[in-house]
Amino acid sequence: MSIKEYFASLFKGFYSLLKGMAVTGRELVTPKVTEQYPENRATLHIPERFRATLQFVYDDEGNHKCTACRTCERNCPNGTISITTRMVDLPNGKKKQKLDKYIYDLGSCTFCNLCVTSCPFHAIEFSNDFEQAVFQRKSLVKQLNYLPEKEEPAPAAQPAASAPAPAAVKAGDTEKTETQENKE
Repeated sequence: MSIKEYFASLFKGFYSLLKGMAVTGRELVTPKVTEQYPENRATLHIPERFRATLQFVYDDEGNHKCTACRTCERNCPNGTISITTRMVDLPNGKKKQKLDKYIYDLGSCTFCNLCVTSCPFHAIEFSNDFEQAVFQRKSLVKQLNYLPEKEEPAPAAQPAASAPAPAAVKAGDTEKTETQENKE
């Protein structure tokens, strides 16, 4: 390394040091803003796109749109969502897969939004509730379908298979049997 290169690198280092000190000096004299968090909950503005925790979208009647298609579970990169289903009989005699439990582990969620964007029925969304501090990790595991669902109508009764009805006896046949009995 020549003397010229040495002084050039020394000058560049000194210049970057002065540039960093200028940024630090500006921040030293700017007024500070302190959030009074617990006291200002009513006026605290949370951005609309903030992702805090996953929740179901419920309609006015208390029903959710989730059909247990498991698309969100398959698209979750780290297995945060676990769906359990059950088979139910419909009134028309067909069977349908129905959501039993929708378990969401907030502690392992990366808030990537892949589950929400891939849901074909728009049944889940992220809320803005940012207060999720807990003392135990198991408290972060939540069941999203916590509201009781309305009961499905009972399936239509299947007609019981009965023995074949006895054949009708013609009037002439009856007379023959009676006469045959009389002869004996």
